[in-house]
Amino acid sequence: MIKSLQLYLCRYCLVVCCCFVFCKTASAQTDADALMIPKNYFCTGVVYTHSSWTNYWEGTFKRDNANIGKLSSNTYTVVGNYGLTNKLDFIFMAPYVKTNASQGTLKGQSGVQDLTLALKYLAYNTEIGKGIFSVHAIAEGSIPLTNYEPDFLPVSIGLHSKSISLRGLLNYQVKQFFIAGAGQYVLRSNITIDRNAYYTDHLIYSNQVDMPNVTNFLVSAGYRSLKLNIEGIVSKTTSIGGFDIRKNDMPFPSNRMNMTTVGGLAKYSFENLTGLELVAGGNYVVSGRNVGQSTNLFAAVYYILDFNKKTK
Repeated sequence: MIKSLQLYLCRYCLVVCCCFVFCKTASAQTDADALMIPKNYFCTGVVYTHSSWTNYWEGTFKRDNANIGKLSSNTYTVVGNYGLTNKLDFIFMAPYVKTNASQGTLKGQSGVQDLTLALKYLAYNTEIGKGIFSVHAIAEGSIPLTNYEPDFLPVSIGLHSKSISLRGLLNYQVKQFFIAGAGQYVLRSNITIDRNAYYTDHLIYSNQVDMPNVTNFLVSAGYRSLKLNIEGIVSKTTSIGGFDIRKNDMPFPSNRMNMTTVGGLAKYSFENLTGLELVAGGNYVVSGRNVGQSTNLFAAVYYILDFNKKTK
C-alpha cells in the first residue's frame, strides 16, 4: 500500500483566500494534501481561477454596493512540484491576476502578484488498522514579484506583504478513501502604502501598515485512486487582529478578513497519455467578515516529467 501511495504523483488542492483581494490566489500544487511526488519527478502546470461576488460583509453586516457592482478576478498561475527525495518536495507558484468592477469608477488592476516557495516533508507514516496514517509538515514563504498597489481594495491584485508560514497535516487512508485535516499559521510583514496617514480605529501618521497574521484550518475527505480523485473541502481562515470596514468606507489591507469556504475538486489522470492530468473544482464562501461572498471556480492542466536516469 505504501508503494501505491508513491504512485499518486500529484494533484491540485485549492485553499482559496479570495476576499476583496486574492491574498493567495491558489495554493501551490500539493501544499495542502498528503501526497508526495517521488524523487526526481517534476510536476508542472497552469491553473486558471475565476472569482466573483456582488454581496460582501462590512464587518458582520452583509450588503451590496452599487459603486462596485460585481467584483471579478481572473488568475493564471504557473505551478511546479519537484521531488528532492521521496520524503521532501519543493513547490513553487507565481500568479498573474486581473480584477474588474462592473459598476462605478474603480478601475480594475492587473499584474504579476507574489512568488510562493514551499518545502513539504513527510515526517511520519505507519499502518494503523486497515489504512495508512501520515503526518506532513509544510514550510512556506511568499514575496511580491512586482510593485503593485495594495491600498486600492477591492480591486488590488494583492496585499504586497511578505509572509512565512508553517502547516501541519494529518491524513488517514483506507484503500481508496481518505480523510485529512490541516492547520496553518501565517506570519505577515508590514507593508508600505502611498500616503502618510490613514485611519483604522484611530488616526495613524505613517505610511507603514501593521498586517495581522492569519490562521487557516481545513478538513477534506474523498476518493483517491491512480486514475480519479474526488474530494470535498471545508476551510476556515481567520485574521489574528485587524479591524472592521467602517460604514460605507473602502476596505483596507489590514482589515480583519475571516471566511469559511465549502468546495470540492476532481482530478483525472489519462492512461494513454502518461503524465497528463486535468483538474477542476470550486468553492463558495458561506460566511465571512470584511470579505466578499465569492464563488470561485478553477481548472488546471498538469504534466509529470521523470528525470530519473534510465538504464539501457
